[in-house]
Amino acid sequence: MPELPDILAYLEALGPRVLDQPIERARALSPFVLRTVDPPFSEVDGKSVRALDRMGKRIVFALDDDLYLVIHLMIAGRLRWRPRDGKLFGRITLAAFDFPAGTLALTEAGTKRRASIHLVRGESALEQFRRGGLNILEITEAQFGERLRSESHTLKRALTDPRLFDGIGNAYSDEILHRARLSPLQLTRRLDDEGIRRLFSAVQSTLHEWIDRLGAEARKAFPEKVTAFREGMAVHGRFKQPCPVCGTPVQRIRYADNETNYCARCQTDGRLLADRAMSRLLKEDWPRTLEELEA
Repeated sequence: MPELPDILAYLEALGPRVLDQPIERARALSPFVLRTVDPPFSEVDGKSVRALDRMGKRIVFALDDDLYLVIHLMIAGRLRWRPRDGKLFGRITLAAFDFPAGTLALTEAGTKRRASIHLVRGESALEQFRRGGLNILEITEAQFGERLRSESHTLKRALTDPRLFDGIGNAYSDEILHRARLSPLQLTRRLDDEGIRRLFSAVQSTLHEWIDRLGAEARKAFPEKVTAFREGMAVHGRFKQPCPVCGTPVQRIRYADNETNYCARCQTDGRLLADRAMSRLLKEDWPRTLEELEA
C-alpha cells in the first residue's frame, strides 16, 4: 500500500500537471470504484483542481464548487499519467481523468477491487475520512510518546494504526523499527524514555529520507513504479538477505497478507520471533536464536 512518502511523491508529481487545470472528462470504468452517488460523478466534468492534499493514505482533489474528490489506493491501486488519447491499461484501469496536458488513470492490479473514489460536497464532508491519527511530521517527541503509550500494542501495530499515527504502513514501519534497533513485538507501554527517543528519531529520519528521495524522483518523472519493496530499504522485503548494518540474514514474520521483516541481531538481541503458523507446526523444534537457526 502506498504510504506517506509515496503519497507525497504523487502530490509532488500531480501539482504541475493538474493544479488550476480543468478535468475535461471523468470516467469511472469499474462499477466498484465509485463509492458515492451524491453528488453525481458527472459533476466533476469541467471542474478545475484548486488544491491537492493528503488525508492519511488518501489523496484529496479540491475542485470548483466546493467539490472534493477523495482517492484511496489501498494495497494495489496506483496512479498513472499518460498523454491525452494515449492507450490506458485495459481491465486494471478503474477510472480516468482527462486534463489538457494528459490523462490521470487509477489502476489496480489483481482481482480484488479495494481502491476507491468518493466525491463529496463541502469541506465538512471530509471529516468522515479522518481516522484521528497524529500527523507524524508535525508532532513533538512528547506528543509522540504520549500517543504511543495511550494504548497497549506492539510497536509494529501502534506505528501502523491510523487512529494513532497518520500515514505509516507495513513497509516504512519495518524500516523505522530497524533504524531504532527495536523489536516489532516490543509493547508500547514497556518502552522506556530512551526507547521513545530512539523511535521518534527513527520515524523522523526514515520518513524524511524517503520523502526527499521519492520527491526528487517525482520532480523528474511521474511515479510509475510505486512499490513497498524499494532498492535501498534495510529490511523490508529483504528476507534472508544480509542486514546492511551487521550482515545477519533478515528474518520475517508472516500473517494474513502482510509480513514483518527485522534483523534479529540488531533488533531482538539474537532472538527469533515466532511465526504463529510455523511455530505451531514445529512446536519445540522452532529455533529460538540465530545460533539455533544456523545449527
